[in-house]
Amino acid sequence: MEPTVGDYIVVKAKDGGVQVIGLTRGHDTKFHHTEKLDKNEVLICQFTDHTSAIKIRGKAIVMTKYGTVETDQ
Repeated sequence: MEPTVGDYIVVKAKDGGVQVIGLTRGHDTKFHHTEKLDKNEVLICQFTDHTSAIKIRGKAIVMTKYGTVETDQ
């Protein structure tokens, strides 16, 4: 079976305490990983066999191949 390797996103924290949460793939979606970013920190995330969604809490800029989104807080 071919591994599911997906797109990358870039998350840049505009404030301290931004949370980036990975959610599992499959029948039941669950949290599997959390990162907390300080102001101006950047995290590069990838969708994989295990990660089907990424949730972001706090003020951040999210960059994807589809465009850039800024969260509102």
